[in-house]
Amino acid sequence: MAVTQVRRLKEADEFRAHLAGLGVDLPFDPVVDPAGTLARPMRMRDGTAGELVAGNRWCVLPMEGWDATTDGRPTDLVRRRWTRFGGSGAKLVWGGEAVAVVPEGRANPNQLCIGPTSTDDLAGLRQVLVDAHTERFGTADDLLVGLQLTHSGRWARPDGGHAPRTAYAHPVLDGRVGAGAADILDDDELEALSDRFVEAAVVAHAAGFAFVDVKACHGYLLHELLSGVDRPGPFGGDLKGRSRFLCRTISGIRDRVPGLAVGVRLSAFDLAPHVPGPNGTGVAEAGVHHAFGGDGTEPEGHDEVDRLLAVLADLGVGTVCVTAGSPYYCPHAQRPAFFPPSDGYLPPRDPLVDVARLVGVAAELKARHPDLAVVGSGYSYLQEWLPNVAQAVVGGGGADSVGIGRMVLSYPDLPADVLAGRPLDRRRLCRTFSDCTTAPRHGLVSGCFPLDDHYKAMPERLELTRVKREAEAARGGRRR
Repeated sequence: MAVTQVRRLKEADEFRAHLAGLGVDLPFDPVVDPAGTLARPMRMRDGTAGELVAGNRWCVLPMEGWDATTDGRPTDLVRRRWTRFGGSGAKLVWGGEAVAVVPEGRANPNQLCIGPTSTDDLAGLRQVLVDAHTERFGTADDLLVGLQLTHSGRWARPDGGHAPRTAYAHPVLDGRVGAGAADILDDDELEALSDRFVEAAVVAHAAGFAFVDVKACHGYLLHELLSGVDRPGPFGGDLKGRSRFLCRTISGIRDRVPGLAVGVRLSAFDLAPHVPGPNGTGVAEAGVHHAFGGDGTEPEGHDEVDRLLAVLADLGVGTVCVTAGSPYYCPHAQRPAFFPPSDGYLPPRDPLVDVARLVGVAAELKARHPDLAVVGSGYSYLQEWLPNVAQAVVGGGGADSVGIGRMVLSYPDLPADVLAGRPLDRRRLCRTFSDCTTAPRHGLVSGCFPLDDHYKAMPERLELTRVKREAEAARGGRRR
């Protein structure tokens, strides 16, 4: 399948014509107003923390770091990344990055991990972000910084090799990580782990964070629990059981630290696990797949998502960040890319179709839950046209805030440039090379090796080049 690179669509009319040719309906404003919609404050209401205000509609999404110490503490690379987040101009930082609540829940040996003695480390990390923001913009009074709390569950690799802890036996995914019956967390283990999430939230509050994100997306433990229809006992079966862990954790945080706001990053639909087909293009893997918010092939099942959002609203959750699927088994759903990572597959259709699907699902949820503050994702693939779509989406009520992930690694100044009315620096736009994924999948630090001079100069870049060449050879030399 031939895919047109976004960077080749240099005029607005070309971009819109391309969308029309794909049959894609994506909101688009031809002219971006620096003082318009994206510059306006965003208000979120939390059930116990009250109203929170972010100074504009830009959000830095959480990503998974591979550059902490082996005992989960920040390094200079982590602090550099958070400094760049602070100087980005975004007024909402959704979690900074994924922080494991227990060492065995890390997705890699160098992921940040939170514990009872982590307060000073996290407070210092938050402070470098706030200081960078204050230095550039004069004040951080309207800056909201949260911390994402996670357990990687099936995808845990705390020592480098697979060490899965799963919610239930999965007929397709168990084989990918060597999971068996002994790896399924029992009810007592889940209760203890929920308590660890609560303790982590207490530490985050002491470290000065305005909110925590209880991560329920991307195939990690809380997301997998939401699809555990075959799991027996109190944490499976119907939606009440499958959401019990999430609700128990949020309630525990409310009891311990009522002044701490709680958000949820949620995979609002899922897809069947994909694998490379004969020509390298992703195809759905055969087998049964339980999918929260969908049937495993297409995003259906919104009724279940709506019911969960209503439950979260009753718990006082006023903000949700919408994403989809899992980067481990269907990366095109939430991370549309022209160039796949080394262990990935070519997109099964033009990635703009998947961008539009993410944007559309967030808009549908916002329309059905107007009191909920919705943060969108999947925007990085839009590249030059990200601000035009972002303004149109927020202005049209399709989301309250626009989140950027990969883009902030290569071009952290994008929000500041848009808000100042400066032209975008096309040399720094994320072109979805996927090096920020390929590198950590091979034990290297994650960063933008093609566009960030700091990472260009690192010796790991040579190793990354070797890894990519070997992966290309293994795929039979297939390239775009």
